[in-house]
Amino acid sequence: MVTSSALDIVIIGAGPIGLTCGIEAQKAGLSYVILDKGALVNSLYNYPVTMTFFSTSQKLEIGGVPFISDNPKPRRNEALEYYRRVALAFNLHVRLFEEVFSVQKKENGFEVQTAKGTYLARKVIISTGFYDLPATMEVPGENLPHVTHYYKDPHYYALQKVVVVGASNSSVDAALETYRKGAQVTMVVRGPAIGRRVKYWVKPDIENRIAEGSITAHFNSCITAIRPGEVDIVTPDGPLTLENDFVLALTGYKPNFDLLRKFGVRLSEDEKLYPQHDPQTMETNEPGLYLAGVVCGGMDTHLWFIENSRDHAEKIVRHILAQDQA
Repeated sequence: MVTSSALDIVIIGAGPIGLTCGIEAQKAGLSYVILDKGALVNSLYNYPVTMTFFSTSQKLEIGGVPFISDNPKPRRNEALEYYRRVALAFNLHVRLFEEVFSVQKKENGFEVQTAKGTYLARKVIISTGFYDLPATMEVPGENLPHVTHYYKDPHYYALQKVVVVGASNSSVDAALETYRKGAQVTMVVRGPAIGRRVKYWVKPDIENRIAEGSITAHFNSCITAIRPGEVDIVTPDGPLTLENDFVLALTGYKPNFDLLRKFGVRLSEDEKLYPQHDPQTMETNEPGLYLAGVVCGGMDTHLWFIENSRDHAEKIVRHILAQDQA
């Protein structure tokens, strides 16, 4: 399939910010399509089924559509329902399970190659987030089947010996929830304490469970090897080998930097790998190619959230319209 005429915009990523870009394009009378290799708001779909957002529902709203929640902080399932209803309410042009393989500069715009065909577009917006690629530990045994970088449902780990790696929100949630399903939980934390960005209503809970001994925590420690039935860790008191059934290596995630480079986006030369873009217009070093959402932060994945990157869509569409009028 090849588009017969060029679209104004191809948007890569059907997360909340990608959908917002589609809404703004539609409001401006620009032709567009939103492509995603997975489901609608695929990253949110892959969040733990019991996850509660840090933000209020109001801060997660897009397109001016109210997000009504039964809870002070909305849950994953409520967010999935909300964004699906927004996509339907605006009748957004979304094509799911269609992975983008390449974006090539052409004389009058871009040629976007996907798993299902080719699109021609004057502009391209990359809004691919960072949740698809885990930050790996690079230790022997990390690819064993009982090791996962994604956590979905605590029931699966009931009555098992579980090692949880990390001390972020996702790690703390997994540790508490699996413990409350009867798992024997050990946390292995590289730093000296539970992360300071952990949700304020959860942080005392995990610290109290550690203090009373319900959950074991090894701080300033790391995993060195994983084998069926056991895990090797190094602690300040020396090496330990733990009996183990499952490892939840919730060590964070990162944008697809190889994909950004392939699309022509320059990255900073330091360890942060910030993608080059103008914060006023969101345009990258490649004219006509824009970034939106958390992908803008490189390895600083805590910089951008739904609530503080919703205006990226407005900046981009405003810049495109200004160029068209010039």
